[in-house]
Amino acid sequence: MAHSSRDTAEGAGWGDHRPGEYKRLMPSRVEKLSWLDPRTLWPARNGVLASWFGDPTGRTRARWVEQRAAAGAPADAVIRRTDADHFSFMVIGDTGEGDDPQYAVVPGFLKVSQGTDFAVLASDVIYPVGGTDDYGGKFFRPYRDYAAPIYAIPGNHDWYEDLHGFMRVFCAAPPLAPEAAPRRPTRAWLRSLLWHRPGAADEQRLAEARELRSAPSQQAVQPGPYWAIDAGPVRIIGIDTGLLGTVDAEQGRWLREVSQGDRPKILITGSPLYVDGEHHPCAIEGGGTVDDIVRDPGHHYVAAIGGDIHNYQRYPVQVDGGRTIQYVVAGGGGAFMHATHTIPRVRVAQVAEEDFRCYPLRGDSLAFYSRLYGRRLRMRRFFTLTEAEATAVIAQRLGIPPTRAQGTPVRVTPRTRLVAALLGAGGRPDRTSRLRLPVRKAYTQLFSPGSATYSPPFFKCFLRLDVTPSSVHLRCHSATGTLDHEIDPPVEDEVTIPLS
Repeated sequence: MAHSSRDTAEGAGWGDHRPGEYKRLMPSRVEKLSWLDPRTLWPARNGVLASWFGDPTGRTRARWVEQRAAAGAPADAVIRRTDADHFSFMVIGDTGEGDDPQYAVVPGFLKVSQGTDFAVLASDVIYPVGGTDDYGGKFFRPYRDYAAPIYAIPGNHDWYEDLHGFMRVFCAAPPLAPEAAPRRPTRAWLRSLLWHRPGAADEQRLAEARELRSAPSQQAVQPGPYWAIDAGPVRIIGIDTGLLGTVDAEQGRWLREVSQGDRPKILITGSPLYVDGEHHPCAIEGGGTVDDIVRDPGHHYVAAIGGDIHNYQRYPVQVDGGRTIQYVVAGGGGAFMHATHTIPRVRVAQVAEEDFRCYPLRGDSLAFYSRLYGRRLRMRRFFTLTEAEATAVIAQRLGIPPTRAQGTPVRVTPRTRLVAALLGAGGRPDRTSRLRLPVRKAYTQLFSPGSATYSPPFFKCFLRLDVTPSSVHLRCHSATGTLDHEIDPPVEDEVTIPLS
């Protein structure tokens, strides 16, 4: 088994590695997405408009569900897959930028996924706005050789065109008829004037893209943007958290219904419930939260896996009755990397730092961002930290031992401490706190996508889950873009979850 980032720096992808062969999978021309480009920002305005003038996605989602029900989709939105006691499936989140980092995940994904029954894409299938015409290079082509069906839950980016592309590809749904705009000046009227709406899809282009995943074994039509899958001993439930990370009342009612019963359950959501050392229970319109449903001992949830944040995190949370639910973030499937070095020492829901896992490791994240900022600000000599320097300063600031053993001890210099503080490394506030550069919020929303790296290491990841009558074995594999990790994808984390 290949060394992981928890073992060696080489296992993280640092050092002199031969690049992988993922480029042979890519189209000859790839558009590099930039969130600094007004042509990208303006079509992606719907999230901002929804937060300012009210979120219409609940009503739009209801219209999609009504359309699918009229077309014969099961009323309970449950897919019956297999009665086998043993089966396996993949989870990969936030995939579709269509560039080097997304395609670098594919060789390892295909190798690890051999023998699996299906895959789930967890949030943000297509960047920047979920357009139908983008599915060829960002969904059908990269996963053309995955032999089993792929299901998906939408993320906020898939909603930037009112879910038209997502529903067309995954649900075989025709476009929704436009709704009449409000007639008098209201917040909804103003929103409707500014709202970005989908254009007509290129039907020939979509038909050609579908041919890339046209084998009978690859076909599946899901009942809507939220669904449940009964497979062997477990029920997998996927929910749609829309533009703003919430659940509408009708979906909430459905979620409570499909969560009943003794069958163990795994939630897949576009908005993780624990992330960055914080609890985000996910509000349901009309009252209650998604996490209330997950924690209810009568519902028998064993895990909740969320996308949206572009890295891997795991929180084993003890709940009533002495049970442990594994809360996982799994959004590292191809989009630009969200920092982990900004996560403070973990103390949440009785989960301590020693129980917490993340990928990339905080030191690798800091080293990655130091290079990125050094390049962007043209201050490489000042900002760039080696992985050993970054690991050492993270350990000092958080008061924890280094995650992986270091060779020669590294001295933490004033420059190292200053760079770590400027880049928002977790730890106690210091005199530089007010000078922090925008790493976590503004940077990851704007500058990170525009400054994405196109050479290894990439620090991407995906999950494989193997289910038996007694347990679910979850493994997080990394994808760095190096050849040795394509051949033998390292295991960055694994846990066995009992089903009893």
